[in-house]
Parts: sequence; structure tokens; C-alpha cells
Amino acid sequence: MIGSVQTTTSGGPQLLAISDLHVGYDANRALVEKMRPESDDDWLIVAGDVAERAADILWALGTLKENFGTVIWLPGNHEVWTPNDDPVTLRGEARYRHLVDEIGRLGIITPEDPYPVFESAKGPVAVCPMFLLYDYSWRDGTPGATTKQQALDHSTELGIVCTDEMLLHPDPLPGIDDWCRARVALTAERLSALDPELPTVLANHWPLHREPTRVLRYPSFALWCGTELTEDWHIRFRATEVVYGHLHIPRIIHRDGVRFTEASLGYPREWGARDAGPLGPRRILSGRPGAR
Repeated sequence: MIGSVQTTTSGGPQLLAISDLHVGYDANRALVEKMRPESDDDWLIVAGDVAERAADILWALGTLKENFGTVIWLPGNHEVWTPNDDPVTLRGEARYRHLVDEIGRLGIITPEDPYPVFESAKGPVAVCPMFLLYDYSWRDGTPGATTKQQALDHSTELGIVCTDEMLLHPDPLPGIDDWCRARVALTAERLSALDPELPTVLANHWPLHREPTRVLRYPSFALWCGTELTEDWHIRFRATEVVYGHLHIPRIIHRDGVRFTEASLGYPREWGARDAGPLGPRRILSGRPGAR
């Protein structure tokens, strides 16, 4: 695999993760073509922002599925944009459902499928791909803002406005925050229905906790990065690991004994400036030898 950051010691399958592939860039597209597992039984979580155009999303995920035994996808904001140059003109929930159907036909697990169980070296773990969005509740970077509109106005005055405001449509709901709350409620119900003894790997494009946003160059951008509704989910839903992307700041942090891995590849201008070059899939868990 490209840019591997660890070495295998267990001899079993690996649960790997990567996000923010952005294959609209030729250099990133070439990296996806070169990505390989360490074994045919490795699992790969693709944590959103594969591309903007539906055809590019399907190409990238189909290419990965040819090489990785199990591929699990969840969308970021870029997948649910409706770009002007995409022949697929669906918006909001309809676009998401279209992608779920098309990606499911590739044999790839989506957030709408039953959560698969990975046989880790320490026992079974439910791998939970989620699509949760954000609700503008992370207003730490907008001092004095007590409402969504105040926070958006302040960020606009600073010249910090996410492209989502132009291309991400929440249809049929009135706002992205409404869509977020609906997805959070739906997902919490599903997670609550899991075996209470079964640990989880929680994977979402946006961070579940606001701590990763503390290092943003532009603090007000946190408005588009998550929701306070999920800040205890790593405890509430027994996470052993949390995977996220979106920030393009690849790193590992720990909170309450849980490891949070930001798994982004990022734009060529970002990974090209690093001495280590592009980072490939990150190892999340090692599997039990002999498990598939």
C-alpha cells in the first residue's frame, strides 16, 4: 500500500481507513490506483470526500473494491454536493440515496447496511459507518454568537464560508442542520439496538467531538465540522476507535481512553508539502489470525 504508517505484526487481516481521497485531482487518482492491501482479507473504511461527481465516486470505490476484501464507505460533504458539471443533478437526500444504491451494487457496505462485525485480535467489533453532517452548533470560533445566523454572519464577515453553503442542498428538509438532526436521531437508534456487550468502531466524515477542530487555522470553520449532539458518542456507544476526516489534518488524539484517527489523504498541495509524502490507509485494528 502507499504511505503505510505502521507494520503488520498479527498475521491476520487488518481494519484500515482513509478519507478525503479527492480523486478529481489527477495525482490523487493515481494514488488510488496504486493502493493495495497487505492481505486479500483486509477491510478498508473510506470515510468520505471521495469526489464530487458521481462517476468519479463510483470509479474510485470500484477500483478499491477490486483490491480490498471488504470496503466500507460513508459520505462526506463533497459526495452530497450537486456540482453544476455533474450529469447526476439530484439534490440532498435523493442524491445520497442514489449513491447508496449505486455503491451498494459494487458490493460495498454503506451507512444504510447492517453494521459488519470485524474479528479483531481482541474479539468482535461492530464497524459502524455513519452519515451525520453538522448543525452549526460548534461556535467556539465565533465569539458572542448565540444563534446559527449570528455565527454564519460573523464567519461571512471574516471571509470564511464553506462551499457547502452553495452546493450542499438538504432537500427535502429546510436546512443542513435539520438534516443533521434527523441523521443523528436515526443513527443513535441503530447504535442503541446493538448488543450492549459489543464494542464499536465509529466512522464518520465529520469529527464526533470538537477537540480536533481546536487546531484549525480559521476557528470559525468549525461551524461546518460537526455537532455537539455526538460529543459523548465514543463513550455512549462503546467505541474502541473513532475514524474521521474532513479537516485534512492527519493525526491521532486520545480522549477518554479512545483513539481518534483523522485518516485524510487530502489535496496534492497538502500532502505534497510533507516530507513523508501522501499517507495511505491507516491501521485501525489488527484482526485475529485466520479470520476473514
